[in-house]
Amino acid sequence: MFALRPGSRVAILSPAAAAKEELIDKGCDALRRFGYEPVLMPHAKARGPLYYAGKLEDRLADFHAAFLDDSIDAVLCTRGGWGSTELLPHLNLSLLNDNRKLFIGYSDHTSLQSYLWTRLRLPTVYGPMCAADWSLDNGVDVPSWQNAVERKSIWSVGAGDGLRSLRPGRVEGRLLGGCLALLEAGLGTPYALRLEEPTVLFVEDINVKPYQWDRMLQHLRFAGLMQNVRGVVFGDMSANVVPHEMPLLEGACLHALQEFTGPVSMGLRSGHVRGGNRSLPLGDWVVMENDTLRSFE
Repeated sequence: MFALRPGSRVAILSPAAAAKEELIDKGCDALRRFGYEPVLMPHAKARGPLYYAGKLEDRLADFHAAFLDDSIDAVLCTRGGWGSTELLPHLNLSLLNDNRKLFIGYSDHTSLQSYLWTRLRLPTVYGPMCAADWSLDNGVDVPSWQNAVERKSIWSVGAGDGLRSLRPGRVEGRLLGGCLALLEAGLGTPYALRLEEPTVLFVEDINVKPYQWDRMLQHLRFAGLMQNVRGVVFGDMSANVVPHEMPLLEGACLHALQEFTGPVSMGLRSGHVRGGNRSLPLGDWVVMENDTLRSFE
């Protein structure tokens, strides 16, 4: 079980899009105040080509080097954007498996998290990133971070974290998922998330219209990804629609899940949220009951 402690060294890297240097610096300052030692990888602040944080070979080198360094306790991304998927065909899985570490990120990094779980059963954290969240005064939800990353107590979230039940029930399963667009994009490729045991599926996204949620969720079902899913947890939807469109979005999601009989909840403030980003321990065995979700004791 991975767990950070005061003084833990955390590699800061940019596997995808370029982050603003000043936000990386602010995030690193916040991590230091929290008690960690951030370690900037050589290309963490790179800009270009295009929107990338350096060339593919540079981002790949940083990723491998962070895992290979025995002094590093965790690997934390600066931001998402686009680019992590490019790394997938070139990852040295043997190196990563021999040097297992906690990997933390969200959004575009769903592709990495899915592949690391499917191929290596490597747990990751869907949680706050250096430039995107740690740089903000209220960007990180401390309790869920401490319980998911530092393992201070049993990880749990509930109504206070935005969760509300759309369809009641109680199930257990492996907590997996991430950004819906990336999960869908992986379907039909060697890098797709494979759900081979009972699963509680978490999905969230940004700037996705109700009909697009409907379409992508139905694609997951048609591709067979829902066969082992026992419960579905949607993220906070405020980054997708304006408030008066929320009933339409909820209806679209429930329409896509009309043949799914398990519990459904919505509103968990994790990923693309405005402050207080909750951390999710992907790979944990969890209990989902109505509007609560917790790691199995």
